[in-house]
Amino acid sequence: MPKGTRGDKALASLSPLSLPGLHIFAIAFTLEVSVGKTNTVMALNNSNVLLPCIFITCIGFQDLVFTWYFNSTELIYHGKIKSKATEPIRIWSNPRVEFVGSTTKKENNISIVLNSVEFSDAGKYTCHVKNPKEKNAQHNATIFLTVVHKMVETDNTVTLIIVGVVGGLIGLLILFMLIKRVVLFIIKKTQDGK
Repeated sequence: MPKGTRGDKALASLSPLSLPGLHIFAIAFTLEVSVGKTNTVMALNNSNVLLPCIFITCIGFQDLVFTWYFNSTELIYHGKIKSKATEPIRIWSNPRVEFVGSTTKKENNISIVLNSVEFSDAGKYTCHVKNPKEKNAQHNATIFLTVVHKMVETDNTVTLIIVGVVGGLIGLLILFMLIKRVVLFIIKKTQDGK
């Protein structure tokens, strides 16, 4: 077929980002939001608690908007980040919420601190990110806050006993293998000497 025919145009229009399914697939994996290894936090009544959140984007960001919600509906923090070289700008926040993140360092940290936690603050906190540079790709992560009257220490006695017993058994096995090796070495030397 000569250059510029309908067949060439059809192939040219089938780039990976032009296929509807692949386009959504590519966008879905470029923006990721995380609250860390665990999505639960426990805080003592009347203390301050960190609600962590970071985001990762493969192609960068510009005019990125992030919001924090309490129980999915109540806005508690709203911010915007112009670019990687600038720190986030607070657009609106609850008076008890303090922004403690930074996006000019290695991680894009958009964590907040909730001051003077009360029992009524227990619930679901959602960190939502929207990146216009990725055709308004959006992603969020959720963390659950529990507020307690008193922190309870965890009793790890059983775990320590199990670890001690297993470690002792491994130590005895190694000692037995060393003694066996020494005895075999001595027997071999005495037989070689005869």
